[in-house]
Amino acid sequence: MLLSLEAATVRLGGRPVLDSVGLDVAEHEVVCVLGPSGSGKSTLLRAVAGLQPLHSGRVLLGGRDQVGVPAHKRGVGLMFQDHQLFPQRDVGGNVAFGLRMHGVGKGRRDAEVGQLLDLVGLPGAAGRAVAGLSGGEQQRVALARALAPRPRLLMLDEPLGQLDRSLRDRLVVELRELFGRLGTTVLAVTHDQGEAFALADRVVVMRDGRIAQSGTPLEVWQRPADEFVARFLGFENVAPATVADGAADTPWGKLPVPEGSPQGDRPLLVRPAGVRLVAADEGLPCTVTARTFKGTHVAVRLLPLDGGPPLEAACALRDAPDPGAELGVAFDVAEIVVLG
Repeated sequence: MLLSLEAATVRLGGRPVLDSVGLDVAEHEVVCVLGPSGSGKSTLLRAVAGLQPLHSGRVLLGGRDQVGVPAHKRGVGLMFQDHQLFPQRDVGGNVAFGLRMHGVGKGRRDAEVGQLLDLVGLPGAAGRAVAGLSGGEQQRVALARALAPRPRLLMLDEPLGQLDRSLRDRLVVELRELFGRLGTTVLAVTHDQGEAFALADRVVVMRDGRIAQSGTPLEVWQRPADEFVARFLGFENVAPATVADGAADTPWGKLPVPEGSPQGDRPLLVRPAGVRLVAADEGLPCTVTARTFKGTHVAVRLLPLDGGPPLEAACALRDAPDPGAELGVAFDVAEIVVLG
C-alpha cells in the first residue's frame, strides 16, 4: 500500500476536523475524496502532505511513518485550486522549479520540461509568460510542475474548481488518460461529484471529518450508504419507509424493493430514472410543478396530489410534460435502494 492513514485525527479549536480517519491508497490508484465544505477533505490532504500535523494517528507512505518528516522530503506533489504559479517566472521556469530544487542539471532539466509540456498539451510553451495564459493553460502548467519531480503520490486540491464547465469536462477526461498512461498514484479532493466520478478508480465521501462511504464510482452511485450520501450525490427522492416482505410503506404508497433489502424502518431512495410517468388514471396521481433541462435529460418535478414529498423524474426532452399537467407515477424496483 503506497499511502495509509491510521486513525488520523486533527483538532482545530478543540473540534475534530479529521476524526480517526482510516484510508488506504494503492500504487497506481486514483482516489477522489468528495464532501461538502467543512467535511475535512482538504485537511486530510494537508495532513498527508505534512502541512498539517496530526494530533493522533499515523500517516504512512510506502509503509514508513511520516511523523517528523517535513513536507519537502515526503516525495509527494501537491497542486492547489489557484495553481500558485510564480508570476515572475515563465512557463518553463515554473515547471523546472522542483527539478532545480532537486539539483537536476540544466540540460536534463530543459529536456524534462519540454517532455512534460508535451505531455500536458502545451508543446513549445516554455518561454511564454504566465500572465498570458488562460485558466486551462495555467492548470496544465501547474500539473506539469507538480509532476516534474516524479512524486510517488500526486495530490490535487480542487484542481479544476476555477474553470468553466465545458473546459472542466474536457480536462478531467485528459487527466484520467494521462494518469493511466503514467501510472500515477493520485489522491484528489473535490466537491464536484461529476469530476470525481469521471476521474477516480475509487470515491471516498466525507462528512464531519469522517468517511461516510468508500467504493468504486459505480458502487457509490448505485448504493449510497445512507441518506446523507444520497442527498449529497444530488438524489432528492428520499423518504422514510418501513420495509417488510419485499415491499416498503412510504409517503408515496406501497413500493416494491429489491430482493435482499434490509428490513425495518429505514430511509428509501428512488433514483429519478425509476420514477416512470404513466397515464393520469394509473399509479400515484401527481401534478407537474416544474421541468429543468439537464443536457442529457429533463428533470421533471412532481407533487403527489394525495400529499407526500415531491418527486423528481428523469425523461427525454420529447417526452417531458408541461408544468400543470396531471399524470400518474409508477416505480421501477431496479431503481429503488433501501438505505442504511
